[in-house]
Amino acid sequence: MNPETAQLRHDHEISRVIKGGWQLAGDHGSVDRDAAIRDMEAFLDAGITTFDCADIYVGVEEMIGAFIADLRRRRGASVADRVCVHTKLVPDLGRLADLRPEEVVAIIDRSLMRLQVDRLDLVQFFWWDLGQGDAVAALSVLKDEQAKGKIGNLGVTNWDIAETARFTEAGFDLVSTQVQYSVLDARPANGLADWATGQDMQLLCYGTLAGGFLTEHWLGAPDPGFAFANRSLVKYRLIIDEFGPWDRFQSLLRTLKAIGDKHGVGLSAVATRHVLDQPGVAAAIVGARYARHLPRTLEVFDLVLDAEDRAALAAILAQADGPTGPVYGLERDRTSRHGRIMKYNLNTKPDDAVLGAADG
Repeated sequence: MNPETAQLRHDHEISRVIKGGWQLAGDHGSVDRDAAIRDMEAFLDAGITTFDCADIYVGVEEMIGAFIADLRRRRGASVADRVCVHTKLVPDLGRLADLRPEEVVAIIDRSLMRLQVDRLDLVQFFWWDLGQGDAVAALSVLKDEQAKGKIGNLGVTNWDIAETARFTEAGFDLVSTQVQYSVLDARPANGLADWATGQDMQLLCYGTLAGGFLTEHWLGAPDPGFAFANRSLVKYRLIIDEFGPWDRFQSLLRTLKAIGDKHGVGLSAVATRHVLDQPGVAAAIVGARYARHLPRTLEVFDLVLDAEDRAALAAILAQADGPTGPVYGLERDRTSRHGRIMKYNLNTKPDDAVLGAADG
């Protein structure tokens, strides 16, 4: 097993599987905080050096910060410095119209404090409604903070070409765009991936395992409907519904399982490998909470899909109804069933945040 890496810039190397933090936030089921922090070391030692979080994921920046600080004490700065942290900045929808520069700076300073670092490796920017306020000015504040050494690189999240071009045309150097991308959701392939490559921007992909739906747990299971207390499952069950009926989803799981059996890996490794093999993709974000999930997570690095595998997947994916339209288009509509499950004002009381714009 040889963990793969990618370069976002010459000084920014990441693991091609990123440990997601969304599943460690509130509203995603109970979390053993001490175990989750302790187990982060196993991921790092296995070569998964990159961790994804956000200002609006309850307690997750603090958990990663506690891990880094403990690692620094026990194993020294050289080991702690191997940890690469990607966070996000997601101003409240209710603040967009008149967001002040000092508010943006305060969010950055808070992330630095929580993570117990002097520099944020990557800040991924999101703005709920580009028709409100001045998003370009807000990103300019981040660029100023970057010049001060507080931020390494800048990226964006949950936008397609039209939204992202506003910022590249304004001269911002964006190294990445974090978007939902999976065997269930190929919207980034409809132009964004190729366009981003032309902009020297790479894709960081969340939802690769659809919140756990793309695992053996759901193979052969009856349709659960939408009555989940965990809104992560509601979100991805909606994506399955866009893909097609539950029976079609089960056909996809059977295809993934057959390919996995052929190669001696789990179906989740096949789903992840499919995304990693797509043009423009630098990494897949996998929300494994604890070290017991690590062996399954690492299987992707031993897997090479052959022409027969790709043809089998293409045959079932060709039957998909959707999702269609631009990246995050369904979710951006706040009146839609996708948009209605979101919470839009989480930075005012950041410790109450449970579900935000990006879901890595």
